[in-house]
Amino acid sequence: MNIPKIIKAPIENEMKSFEGFFTKHLDSKVGLLKIITNYVLRSKGKQLRPILVFLSARLNGEITENTHVAACLIELLHTATLLHDDVVDETYRRRGFFSINTLWRSKMAVLTGDYFLSTGLLVALKYKQIGILEVISEAVKEMSEGELIQIEKTRRLDITENDYYDIIRKKTATLISACTKAGAYSVNASDEQIEKMFLFGDYLGMAFQIRDDLLDYEKTNFTGKPSGNDLKEKKITLPLIYLLNNSTKAEKNNILKTIWRHHDNERKIIPIINKVKESGGIEYSRKEMARFQNKAFEILNTYPETEACNSMRELVSFITERNL
Repeated sequence: MNIPKIIKAPIENEMKSFEGFFTKHLDSKVGLLKIITNYVLRSKGKQLRPILVFLSARLNGEITENTHVAACLIELLHTATLLHDDVVDETYRRRGFFSINTLWRSKMAVLTGDYFLSTGLLVALKYKQIGILEVISEAVKEMSEGELIQIEKTRRLDITENDYYDIIRKKTATLISACTKAGAYSVNASDEQIEKMFLFGDYLGMAFQIRDDLLDYEKTNFTGKPSGNDLKEKKITLPLIYLLNNSTKAEKNNILKTIWRHHDNERKIIPIINKVKESGGIEYSRKEMARFQNKAFEILNTYPETEACNSMRELVSFITERNL
């Protein structure tokens, strides 16, 4: 998912300068760490989170060095959590690249994650940005809680719709709302503006994750069938929750039993995916995604028509309409 240039246009120069600002804080005299860090930087993603920080800052004021610090902190702490997540989930590839734990084993992945985390703390102290650090640290705490709740619920296969929203808010929306809140905070926006940006990020994050979960029922593997990766990992997301809520007790038990016993059997999983589609689970999830999307648009409508505001609108549409 490459973010269109039109979205980054208002902050193009700032994003270029951010590259150097970010990499200079990761310089190390340890040879192996330099190699791994350079590999992480080469395989970095679309930089959605720094983009959100800078757009939020531009929407609410003039971008400053503090904005670069906020974006750097978020990118450092986010990267640290990804490195740790890959170890926990035994992920072998990320964004088309081999994961660090695949190339250098889990111990090095965890230690590199710790290095990124500690670097983020030092950056916050160096620039005396304790307020921004507090915003981001709270987000990381929430993300950890979300992961643990999901693990607990996955073991019991008893996720309700309310549980689902709680999990995705903690796992995904909380970091996106930290980006938009930190961006506004970095330009000394008013308390009202900071709160609006926090809510905007929350709504955007919720829509983002629902779209992500829908993709699992839409994208196909080499056989032309839906990948069903979430079901293979026994993750119950909104489309399936809708099916379960609209099934008889016997049907629900049969579906959950199949997922528990045969989650790694594609022949058993594909019929469940088809049932989700037939039940209206996809349409219901799209409506819920649109509900959060519209709430994000409503907040943007309170701002003057500027290039930054238009870019934010484009970003909301892009995230919720993406196919990959």
